[in-house]
Parts: sequence; structure tokens; C-alpha cells
Amino acid sequence: MAQPQKAAQSGKPKTAITPTREENFPEWYQSVIKAADMAENSPVRGCMTFKPYGYALWENIQRSMDSLIKDAGVQNAYFPLLIPVSYLSKEAEHVEGFAKECAIVTHHRLEKGPKGGLIPAPSAELEEPFVIRPTSETIIGEAMARWVQSYRDLPLKLNQWCNIMRWEMRTRMFLRTAEFLWQEGHNAFATADEAQDDALKMLEVYRSVYENDLAIATIPGEKTADERFPGADRTFTLELMMQDGKALQGCTSHNLGQNFSKSLNIKYQGEDGQEHFAHTTSWGFTSRSIGATIMTHADDDGMIMPPRVAPYQVTIIPVVRDEAGKAGVFDYCDTLRARLKTIGVRAHFDASDARAPDKMWASIKKGVPVRVEIGQREVDEGQLTMTRRDLGKDSKKTISVDEFIGTIPPLLDSMQADLLARSRTFTDSRIHDVRDLAAMRDFFVAETAGFARCEASLTAQPEFEKIRKDFSITPRCLPFADSGQKVLVGRSY
Repeated sequence: MAQPQKAAQSGKPKTAITPTREENFPEWYQSVIKAADMAENSPVRGCMTFKPYGYALWENIQRSMDSLIKDAGVQNAYFPLLIPVSYLSKEAEHVEGFAKECAIVTHHRLEKGPKGGLIPAPSAELEEPFVIRPTSETIIGEAMARWVQSYRDLPLKLNQWCNIMRWEMRTRMFLRTAEFLWQEGHNAFATADEAQDDALKMLEVYRSVYENDLAIATIPGEKTADERFPGADRTFTLELMMQDGKALQGCTSHNLGQNFSKSLNIKYQGEDGQEHFAHTTSWGFTSRSIGATIMTHADDDGMIMPPRVAPYQVTIIPVVRDEAGKAGVFDYCDTLRARLKTIGVRAHFDASDARAPDKMWASIKKGVPVRVEIGQREVDEGQLTMTRRDLGKDSKKTISVDEFIGTIPPLLDSMQADLLARSRTFTDSRIHDVRDLAAMRDFFVAETAGFARCEASLTAQPEFEKIRKDFSITPRCLPFADSGQKVLVGRSY
């Protein structure tokens, strides 16, 4: 991962973000979000406000994923925010995991209370309360049950982009909030093989976004039986390793078998004239992916944005000594911005009244991939001075504008690849093989950063449960790379 810059005189880190990652990782994470102006806590307990820069990142992630989802033959739709409690009761096993997190709507009108404030009107109590969706299997399944009548109606592939409410008690921006943004896909098929293939196919969509767009190394695998999604036959996941060595579940894709179709009555008449229950899948990816991007790439000077999803890929900073030369420098900068736009590069010309050094540090903290500085000398010589955010001052150089225009697309691709390679190297170097549970205990006693990898059978032994409780660890997944024979164990978010 990127290392903080060193101060030559003191020998101590001189950083824009305090505390540093090493000093206090959770506080560092919050400080990066603030310094990059991505989000803030809202007046609503447990919820957050996406600021424009942070939401622009989500829009770029969403745009890329939405294209891949549609390429997989899935159609977007939208379903109600409010779900009748009776619907959730149809799938008790599934809902049990969300029951303590549900926000419930019980009244449809407010009135003045005895002390002048507003209270729910006693006469306006709903005949049946609604739950603000914690997930949508039940209400989408109800629609599927109406829309699927014949084998000709299958497969039915649906996705919705929406918000979710789960009443979290301990929150952290992007990672765990009461309300968050996500997409949830729900597909129905005639056969078990089709459903299994689909669950893996959608996991691959997620892997593409994480690795190709967010430059985050993933560990694809299957959840253990204890960690499986309630109501699923099989749950697949991408596990990610953050810079502090903790795991973050990047997404999940579930083969639900016929469990939900039986409880929600999703059935069809087959070619044989007989009635059959459909085989369904569900799959979801959330705005916690932004938290993953921060904890994977940011350094002690702020965010480092992967170029493919960066709100803007180049920041152009004018360096003006006096008002006399301002117009010429600004025109030069704006012309460069326009030229970059014609080749598909997202560029931001910072024409604000802030001082040039302040603009530079704002660009660094926001993690803009490439910073360009232009003063009168650059204007006179047809040049610009550029710096890569991931490499810092060692990459600073002055080149002609024409050379920059010709090299910026491959440079951004190179930076994207470098960030992924760095993430992969970091992840691989912190997966440690342990032979037995005694070695696993030693691993976590030593507070080693990373995952312990062991034979999957070890997690079925009674002693593992004690280690699990002692160190607050969980089995993360059975990696596909190990053919499901080994399991990764670690601390997680």
C-alpha cells in the first residue's frame, strides 16, 4: 500500500491525515472521508449524507455495474419501499436475521400533541404495519408469483437500485449505516442447474467491478454453512482484505434453490404439463464498496481514487503570480480541460479563489489520479507539470501538452493496473497457513494482521468455537482456489 511521505529533517511522517493508519486505523478512515469531502454524518441517527464528490464515485460504480447487469440479460425494475409485515412472515427463517433491525411504520398521520409537538395520530393507526425494506425477497417474490405462469415466462431476471433500512446500533460511514444504497437482483429459473450457474455468473459480475473498476483484489469463495444466507442452499462471496488486515465482505450471491419459491408460491406449468416450483437466486452489492475502496487505497495523505471510477481523473490547477497573467493562464487551463474531454478523460479545472497550494492539497486529499499545475512559464513553453497521486512527488515532471494528451489514457490504465497489483500483493502476503487449531490460536494471540488459512474440517471441531469467541473471528469463505477444501478465518468489519 502507499506509504506516507517522510519529512527529511525530523524523520517522522509528515502527513495530511491525522492520526495515521498505524496510529489509529478507524479514526484515520473517518479523517480520510472528511478530508476528501465525500460524506458526513446526518441529523438522522445512524444515517449519513453522501456529499457530491462521494456520490459521484457511487454513480460511476453504479454505471459500470448496471451495464454488466444488463449484459447478463437482467432488467431493472422498482418495488415498494414499504413491505407488509404479513409478507415477511411468509419467510420466517430468512427474516429472522433482520427482525431486530427492522424499522416499522405503524401510523399514517401526525397530529398536535398535548405539549404542542407532533405525535402519531391515535386514530390513524394502520390496519397492518409496514416494514421499511431490509431486503426485498418477499415483495419481489410476490410479483414473480404473479408474473410467472408458464415455462415460457422463464427465466425471469430482475434488478433494482434502491436504498435499504436496517436499524444498526453501531455505525460507520459507508461500512455500516442504518440506511445504505445497493442493488438487489432476483432471478427465477426452471432448473436447479440454471440457478446455480446464475449465482456464480453474478458473482463474476461483482468480481469484475471490484477488480477491474475499483482495483481491489478479491477472494471468491463459498460461505460455510454457519455463515450462509438464511434460506439459501448456497451462498457465494467475494472477501476483501483491508490495510489493517481485517476482512470486508464485498458482496454475496445466493442460490436459493426452491426455498423461496415454495414459501412465496413462485411456480409454473412445465412443458410436461405439470406444475413445478421455480429455482431462484438473489445477489446484492452495496455502497460499502466505497468504504472498501478507501480502506484499500488511501494513504496518510488522503484518498487515492482508482482512475476508472474517479469522479474526475485529472485536476488542473492554475498557478498565478499576479492578476496581469491570470486570464492567459486560465484560458490555457480551460483549453486543456476541453481537449481532455474530447478523448474521454474526466478533468476538473479548479478555478476557485483558493491559493494554489491549498488547491494542490485538496487534490491530494481527494485522491485525484493526476494533478496538473500550470503557471506562466508552462503557458509560454506549451507545457504542463504533472504528478501521479499514487506515486507522489517522485513522479512529478514537466512535459508538453501534446505529449500529455497522447500519454494520459495509457497512464491512467497503468495506474489502475498498479493499484490492483498492489492490492493483490498485499492480500496474498497476509494469508497465513496454519496446520492446526493450536497454531490458529497462536496466530490470533500474536494479533497478526491478515487471514489464517486452514483445512475446512478444523472449523467443525469444538475448540474452534472457543477460539472464535475469544478473538471475535469468523470463517470468511471456502476459496474456490482451494476447491473448497480450506477456509479463511479472520477478523472482519
